Amino acid sequence: MSLQFKKAQTEEDIEQIAIAAEEIWQEHYITIISREQIDYMVEHFQSEDAVKAQIEKEGYRYYLLLDQGVMAGYISIKIEEKDIPSMFLSKLYIKKEHRGKGFGKEVMGFLEATCNEYKLRKIWLTVNRNNINSINIYEKLGFKKISTQVNDIGNGFVMDDFVMEREQSF
Repeated sequence: MSLQFKKAQTEEDIEQIAIAAEEIWQEHYITIISREQIDYMVEHFQSEDAVKAQIEKEGYRYYLLLDQGVMAGYISIKIEEKDIPSMFLSKLYIKKEHRGKGFGKEVMGFLEATCNEYKLRKIWLTVNRNNINSINIYEKLGFKKISTQVNDIGNGFVMDDFVMEREQSF
């Protein structure tokens, strides 16, 4: 395993993320949500413009996941300095042909190191309640379901998610 983490900083990086998002979402989510909702969510949350705005205006950090120089997926995190300093793992997507290589554990190592660097006490995320495979992976990585939430995202669509978290120690 040789996953590399490249911080997205250029237009080309953002374009690669948007292309990967379209590919991954169309392949992975089609059995979970409708094609219409996939198209809507990719356009509003993972298009080049959306990713650029999240980086520039909302404090998100995107990283390309590179497997021997080839883009295998991407992650997005946001450091939150609230009551409990924490990390929001907004996105963790791995292309189909790169799954099953242990990259989830490598991503967790990267996230843990970032938590240690910033003295963050927990990592939390949201995951669609019907995304069973991802939920199982997160549980194997030490995350626990703590609540559910339904968010109206517009156009008649909702995100019906579990909130999961993992306590950090350093």
